[in-house]
Amino acid sequence: TLRVMAANLTSETNQSYDPGEGRRIMTGAQPDIVLIQEFKYGSQSDDDLSAFVLDTLGPDFGWYRGTGSIPNGIISRYPILEAGEWNGAAPDRELTWAKLDVPGGGLLAISVHLLTSNASDRNADALTIMQQLDAGTSPYAYVVIGGDFNTNTRSESVFTTLSPRFNVAAPYPVDQQNNGNTSADRSKPYDHVLASNCLAALQVPTVIGSNQFDGGLVVDTRVYTPITDLAPALSTDSAATNMQHMGVVKDFLIQP
Repeated sequence: TLRVMAANLTSETNQSYDPGEGRRIMTGAQPDIVLIQEFKYGSQSDDDLSAFVLDTLGPDFGWYRGTGSIPNGIISRYPILEAGEWNGAAPDRELTWAKLDVPGGGLLAISVHLLTSNASDRNADALTIMQQLDAGTSPYAYVVIGGDFNTNTRSESVFTTLSPRFNVAAPYPVDQQNNGNTSADRSKPYDHVLASNCLAALQVPTVIGSNQFDGGLVVDTRVYTPITDLAPALSTDSAATNMQHMGVVKDFLIQP
């Protein structure tokens, strides 16, 4: 089972992972691939970022971080064969991608953090992604896009633009209260994991402890019980000062 997580989980005042709440949430979710936003930790050096990945997910994970003041990144249990960026609408981060050597064939992972400005700007990035894929950027059928879309509704044009290649339909990830919204106040569907149609066909329920989530899980430690299923996460982590959003997890059954 391949678990993919979208994670815009920085907190406190410096928009970084230094405080620890977001790190604990990631550790507790036990992902294989993290599409991470605002990938900032310590001094931002390679040594500090490697230490962050080691302490958060373990020695089997590699990482790639894009450019900008709040860069996107990809953290993977599977080898990163190639990585780079496409120019997006946001001035402080780019559309970050990595080709991963997953069992059963390669996978292209794309980490995004779209603008809050308006739906047209967000759709512009979706158009860029589709143009890159249509041009043959990825040799893989398995593609996953994840991260902070900043979408106010699930009917925004960004989803229509992506729909020829990606499954954008329900069932959606939810928490134990059946809430699929991921903003800090849980009112808007900001964060997503979208799989290419052939990968989406392999999605399986996300199982955490004795709980099952058919469309995937929205990780809100304030409502998840028992919180020990997500150890070392604490029930207060999602309520941390300036916690950006909730994490989103989907699982896929890949045949080697």
